[in-house]
Amino acid sequence: QVQLVESGGGLVQAGGSLRLSCAASGGTSSYAMGWFRQTPGKEREFVAAVNWSGGSTYYADSVKGRFTISRDNAKNTVYLQMNSLKPEDTAVYYCAAGYTVQAMGVMDPYGIYYWGKGTLVTVSS
Repeated sequence: QVQLVESGGGLVQAGGSLRLSCAASGGTSSYAMGWFRQTPGKEREFVAAVNWSGGSTYYADSVKGRFTISRDNAKNTVYLQMNSLKPEDTAVYYCAAGYTVQAMGVMDPYGIYYWGKGTLVTVSS
């Protein structure tokens, strides 16, 4: 059974940076991995995804150029480096494992297999 545990969230001022980590257990090296976020009263949205090898990435337009997703399969960990943070980036960030980068990008419910419990990121203005 795959388990995903996010860490690295916290409070940061606008313009600052944070790096989120997602530690996986149960074997995720063959899965695409992604980050999603959700704020109260809104639907969960896609942020970024990376394929099994780390060679292909995909980003939401709202974070392109500011966020970078990467993975270290030897450490079973996925990262989300977030720079130039804005107050509208405030959300609970979730890690997920799934079929493909494309499935994650469209939030295909049949293509996302496992979710973490989330870590809160708060960006103050």
